[in-house]
Amino acid sequence: MRVEEVRKICVLGCGNMGSQIALNAAIHGFKVWNMDVKEEMVEKARAFTEQYLPGRVRKGRLTQEQAEAAAANITYTTDMEEAARGADFVIEAVSEKLDLKRRVFRELDRICPPDAVLATNSSFIVSSRIADVTGRPDKVCNMHFFNPALVMELVEVVQGPHTSDETARLTMELARKMGKTPVLLKKEVYGFLVNRILAALMKEALWLADMEVAGVEDIDTAVTKGLGHPMGPFRLMDLTGIDLHYDIAMERYRETGDPAERPSPLVVEKVVKGEFGRKTGKGWYEYGS
Repeated sequence: MRVEEVRKICVLGCGNMGSQIALNAAIHGFKVWNMDVKEEMVEKARAFTEQYLPGRVRKGRLTQEQAEAAAANITYTTDMEEAARGADFVIEAVSEKLDLKRRVFRELDRICPPDAVLATNSSFIVSSRIADVTGRPDKVCNMHFFNPALVMELVEVVQGPHTSDETARLTMELARKMGKTPVLLKKEVYGFLVNRILAALMKEALWLADMEVAGVEDIDTAVTKGLGHPMGPFRLMDLTGIDLHYDIAMERYRETGDPAERPSPLVVEKVVKGEFGRKTGKGWYEYGS
């Protein structure tokens, strides 16, 4: 398949990542179906689009015609059959839980045309742990966007041992058509490029906080002022979701059995309290409404 033949894109998941990936594709001219099993998530994604596009027009980033075209390009639904039927390319952006992703890919393989590419947006779960539930492992890969997907330029494309060169090439080209800068990983490796580097920093930051060597704000200040990062690790975790960090750590622990991979006690405490970061109004920091 050539990238010019990709007409319908299905994005599964209407959370922050899924909804922004879908809207980005719609802005760049693709017909997109954004699906979630929860009606409230679908409505939240729809409301975000209705607020975001007029804002871009007011700021001069989009014309009124471009905004109207993008709005017309995107369809929201709770029906996976409707979203995936006839899709040329699927981007899965559901929770970072392996069992869930395997169930989703099994269903996608049943619904989608045989030549459709099935990509996971997972930042840690490699596609070789999912591809075997499909009858098209050569058309399965990782296509990892960064949060917020409408702003961040990078996309990591991971070519597993099962992924064909054609699938990797198409995914790279599609990322470019969506206005992104893709990088290709020729081997599967835990954390890919960015998150592998970031995980080392996050682990050390959490250790410093766990051991009460320094407070969260001081650790963030050290990273921003000393290393020049735009955001400290704790503010970044609030942005991406403390619950996501917890899920990723638990998946890694289940995979390796290594106690060192278990989530930090401070992270567990936040998850138990329902303090996930910006999306709940409180995480390591508090956020106004």
